[in-house]
Amino acid sequence: MSEWSVAEPKKLTFDDPVTALHVRIVNGTVNVVGTEEGSARLEVSAIEGPPLTVTQQGGTLTVAYDDLPWKGFLKWLDRKGWRRSAVVSLAVPVRTRVEVGVVGAGAVVSGIDGPTEVKGVTGDTTLVRLSGPVHASTVSGSVEAQGVTGDLRFSSVSGDLTVVEGSGSSVRAESVSGSMIVDLDPTDRPTDIHLSNVSGEIAIRLPHPADMEVEANTTSGTVSNAFEDLRVSGPWGAHKITGRLGSGSGKLRAMTVSGSIALLRRPQAEDEPWDTQPPTPSDVPGPKDAHRPEDTRRTASVPEDAMSDEDSTDGPTEKKGL
Repeated sequence: MSEWSVAEPKKLTFDDPVTALHVRIVNGTVNVVGTEEGSARLEVSAIEGPPLTVTQQGGTLTVAYDDLPWKGFLKWLDRKGWRRSAVVSLAVPVRTRVEVGVVGAGAVVSGIDGPTEVKGVTGDTTLVRLSGPVHASTVSGSVEAQGVTGDLRFSSVSGDLTVVEGSGSSVRAESVSGSMIVDLDPTDRPTDIHLSNVSGEIAIRLPHPADMEVEANTTSGTVSNAFEDLRVSGPWGAHKITGRLGSGSGKLRAMTVSGSIALLRRPQAEDEPWDTQPPTPSDVPGPKDAHRPEDTRRTASVPEDAMSDEDSTDGPTEKKGL
């Protein structure tokens, strides 16, 4: 096992193969980028407080604080331990298994084909072009997934979920009060969507035409439906949207107790290119014009090159740039 203590800005290059990455930080930022190169690279561009410990054992590379374990991560509430910060950027082989834990820090993971798991107490997470299975869990931080083609699982207390151009075969999400906005790209394989909420709002934009069995219900919230083939029913405050779209090869199940539910229709690419963000549930138009919402998209910032080109200061191999 090789080990380094990083107490100041530093770069490291690892020539030994890396198949798994574990990162755990408090405050600051984590950027993880998949690369076709065989080696892994690390840059800590800013750090305050106690040093980070970097270890490489076998194929596992770990960048973390010693007092911040992965097990029980979401319950780590040592306020004195929050007095620290680090800005960490990593480039790893695309097939690496990635685990990232952040407390009060932002995280961006992009271009990874292996399994990805992100845990966050606070701080927003952005996931871009991930083709492996993805599991994201937060307490209050939001998660935005762009162009994710792997199966996605999400759980949160109050954090929001936004899926943009999702094309995985499965999306399963549950929250207490966070909103869920899911936009699906057309795909030739069945899609299984299961969304569960208590008081948060749910908005789903389906491709047109869509092939899906639909069941969406809310106990006391409002509903909006842009599909003529689906039925809206329910007594008093409870409402349900049910029916089949196309062949019904996929499944959509959405449930919220007091939040609203909106089913929107995505414009066909040849008729109207889609270059805007799905609307928030509160902005959902009425059923007659719900298929052409007016909206704007917040684009995630993913650095083209998370590493600078200064000389390495230390590490197993000194190289120009990272």
